[in-house]
Amino acid sequence: MFICDPASSLLTPLPDIANSTERHLGVPAWLAQIEEDIASALVTNVGIRQLVMARACAIDSLLIALFERFELNHTDLALFATGGYGRGELSAHSDVDILLLSPSTLTDANKAKIDAFVATLWDVGIEPGLAVRSVSECLESTEDVTIATSLLESRFLTGNQTLAQVPVELVYQVWSQRAFFDAKMAEAKARYLRHNTTEYNLEPDIKNAPGGLRDIHTIGWITKRYFRINKLYDLVPQDFLTEKEYDELTFAEGFLWEIRHHLHVLTGRNENKLLFDYQRDVATRMGYADKDNDSPNAAVERFMRDYYRCAMQISTLSEMLTSHYYETLIEARLPTHERPQKTSLNARFNQIGNQIAISHHRVFAQHPDAILELFLLMGQHGIKAVRTHTLRALKIAARGIDQSYRENPKHQALFLANLKEQNYLYHRLRTMKRYGVLGSYLPQFAAVTGLMQYDLFHRYTVDAHTLLLVRMLHRFTNDAYREQFPLISAIYQRIERKEILVLAAIFHDIAKGRGGDHSELGEGDAIEFCLNHGMSEADARLVGWLTRYHLLMSLTAQKKDISDPEVVTEFAQIVSNVTHLNHLYVLTVADMNATNPQLWNSWRATLMKQLYTQTRRILRADIDAPTNRHDMITATRAQATALLENVSHMNREEVLSLWDDLGDEYFLREIPEDILWHTEAILNHPPIGKASTIDSAPLIALREHRELALDAVQVFVYTQDQSNLFAVTMAVFDQMDLDVLDARIITATRDFALDSYVLLDRHGTLLTDSERQEELKARLIHAFANPNTPKLVQKRLPRQLKNFHVPTNINFSYNEASHQHIMSIETLDQPGLLARLGQVFLQQGIEVHAARITTLGERAEDMFYISDQGDATLTKQRLEHLKATLIDVLEHRSS
Repeated sequence: MFICDPASSLLTPLPDIANSTERHLGVPAWLAQIEEDIASALVTNVGIRQLVMARACAIDSLLIALFERFELNHTDLALFATGGYGRGELSAHSDVDILLLSPSTLTDANKAKIDAFVATLWDVGIEPGLAVRSVSECLESTEDVTIATSLLESRFLTGNQTLAQVPVELVYQVWSQRAFFDAKMAEAKARYLRHNTTEYNLEPDIKNAPGGLRDIHTIGWITKRYFRINKLYDLVPQDFLTEKEYDELTFAEGFLWEIRHHLHVLTGRNENKLLFDYQRDVATRMGYADKDNDSPNAAVERFMRDYYRCAMQISTLSEMLTSHYYETLIEARLPTHERPQKTSLNARFNQIGNQIAISHHRVFAQHPDAILELFLLMGQHGIKAVRTHTLRALKIAARGIDQSYRENPKHQALFLANLKEQNYLYHRLRTMKRYGVLGSYLPQFAAVTGLMQYDLFHRYTVDAHTLLLVRMLHRFTNDAYREQFPLISAIYQRIERKEILVLAAIFHDIAKGRGGDHSELGEGDAIEFCLNHGMSEADARLVGWLTRYHLLMSLTAQKKDISDPEVVTEFAQIVSNVTHLNHLYVLTVADMNATNPQLWNSWRATLMKQLYTQTRRILRADIDAPTNRHDMITATRAQATALLENVSHMNREEVLSLWDDLGDEYFLREIPEDILWHTEAILNHPPIGKASTIDSAPLIALREHRELALDAVQVFVYTQDQSNLFAVTMAVFDQMDLDVLDARIITATRDFALDSYVLLDRHGTLLTDSERQEELKARLIHAFANPNTPKLVQKRLPRQLKNFHVPTNINFSYNEASHQHIMSIETLDQPGLLARLGQVFLQQGIEVHAARITTLGERAEDMFYISDQGDATLTKQRLEHLKATLIDVLEHRSS
């Protein structure tokens, strides 16, 4: 138990408040001085542990003095610190939890003294978490496991000495060892689920998330219930905790305490979430400074890497020690028939229930290859977990994996055999990582453990992302995911050498953080590894190629116009064969899902599938595969004509006549199924489809996209062409909170606009709510009829985006085939971005012919096919003016 020694305090002692006549007894000034003392001590490298405890000691002295000032020491009451304060852990704005315990029901006189005591606490700036209970009331409340846990940490401060041990004894009375353990494990599981069961949240809760302070508390709680210890170190003499494990826990705990201190000081409140708003400031306060040639975010990324490593260390030890508690103190006392049965796997390993265990404590020392054999047996026998004593031995043995171990052919064969064995591969690699095996065998992997990128797109650290990618690959063999990934699952299951993709997954990001192109550096690492492990030159080159080009397919599909056959042909030339294409397609989809599942959607899936299908036709030398714009237009029109044969209610001559008026560009950018849908809508919307007059209202049609989720919708607009069409359309979409995924803006030969948009509805109601559909149509029609500049909705920049500076970068290239410029823009994904771009285009007299919208976290990377409003090529001067104007508008808004 934490014991306060006022004489040893580093902080200014409490003034004499017994006879003080100062306002609020001079306590607020003293509390402020305490925080100044702590800030000064931190600068002189006094340990945070000492300071956290010193603060608790200072508050002890205040509470005891006030207890006496209001003569509570002349009653039968006892004063306790509970919860974290009971442990002696008090940050600047932590809860000061206290218990006033009475042997019996309170008298009116005692109630009056308590009221004065509590009122003064509030007056002087202490906000207590106060419980006032009789012993019988305390016994009843202890049935709540949260209250029981708080009482288990109770620390007697002053008052009725006979009650000093009562709170803890009540917990022992109400809660059995097994019941308390089960309750705390259920509580921890629920807490993990609230934080996505990962240590790698972008804005982690350093107290409650996996790997947070609560994981250390949990170890203390369950062991205090059994061992009746006062502090964590008392578990070392009990042989429950090793010295090294204790050192690891206390170091990580101190790191989190220091973060928590700075969070409290920065925010002025009990803040435990390490939000983007605070990460840079906390990193600076903790001494993470920029180095020569650093990237803009290098310092904060180093800080977060250290946080994630500490969090992983804490969660690993918490997982291991709570399992150790169960195995040694609960399971061992179960009746024989309830204990897990032991069977021998071989001379070195046993299976105990659903866990694997070494047969004796010297297995790894005598048989170093057993380190890797352990994981292979887990896959072969379908074993998901490892016994605690084996994990401890494994962690020690992993430190002995050196270059000589890595060069041993037997060990190399075992490592490859592990990758070939697909059963529980993700779980086995995760255990390898957590207990040091993977990082020791692959030092490059150790270097990226905890490595994060300070952005909203890369959801996980490199190591976590890599293992999630492996898990995604395995899901392609799972029937539960076959409906979500039908084509990919079919392709992956036909790939016999799945270890090729697993190796590509392991190496694709392994060179991040080194500087230079991580794809090229990773290619060299991958080829060297494969050749050193006895793989063929062809296999090594395939793994290397996948590592180097793992971003190619996603970049092509999302940032280029894949309706242009020349784009697809260029992609096919790099891919070169169907084997490469199949492997790359599977790897790309798994990679995108493992990077940030919240940003993966069916639209991206559609793009990937379209690029795969078109490329496969070219690589298989399909004579009908279009390789230029003319061929694509001819092929699309022929396919649409074939579909028309199955539609009896449409007049063929009328359809073909309309198609002649729509222009070649239309058949280049639209797919046959959409062409038929557009055609029917146009012909059923007189007089536009049946006469030459153009006086009718615009045609606006909505439907669910054929391959997208229910909240994705296609909007087709057919109306007289006008200069502000794109701008007003974007403004309306922004007003209605609709996200644009794709835009095709085509002018037919009759000067009609044929605009097609794919949208995501943030509210998920556009397809199911007829009123919302009609509202969208009405707003668009009204906007088209209004020749004025569209009104933009002013929206606040979301909190997270305020912490990122994405410089606006604009580049132009020229497309010879379409005689249009392609404008690529990278900028902050600020609210109303497309509407603002549309307004600039309108002001500058720019015509937009197509758009590809890509959002990657906080970064928008969009592409527009543009010309002037007469379809003429833009001059260099106009392009430069457009660029300067856009940068000015967007940078001003994002600031």
